[in-house]
Amino acid sequence: MLSGPNLNLLGEREPEVYGHHTLEDVQRMVEERAQQLGVEVRFVQSNHEGVLLDELHRARLDCEAVVINPGAFTHTSIALRDAIAAIRIPVVEVHLSNPYAREAFRRRMVLAPVVRGQVLGFGPQSYVLGLEAAVHLARGETQ
Repeated sequence: MLSGPNLNLLGEREPEVYGHHTLEDVQRMVEERAQQLGVEVRFVQSNHEGVLLDELHRARLDCEAVVINPGAFTHTSIALRDAIAAIRIPVVEVHLSNPYAREAFRRRMVLAPVVRGQVLGFGPQSYVLGLEAAVHLARGETQ
């Protein structure tokens, strides 16, 4: 479970867009669902693109799937796009808000062509739904 730039500020950053839940709240929700599904989750948040790249590379060795909220990097990062394409495990992209309902520049999502799917606009529940999708993909239950 990778979270990109500024997501460490959840709960205080633009609550009218991102809500009042902190990243720790979101992680607790995900951990609870992960236990119900019988899976382990590793959480990493970074404001640095290179850390997210390193974590994607690491995931190919010890994870069956990745859920990523790349934050603003979804609009700009060819490096993350290439890493996702290279690792050959399912990657599900999640966003708390719906980028298509926001500013025009947010509608360009460079990771979309290489992720298996996206969950957008459900607030913290986006992460839980992303986890469920990733588990189904890892178990071969979803094409």
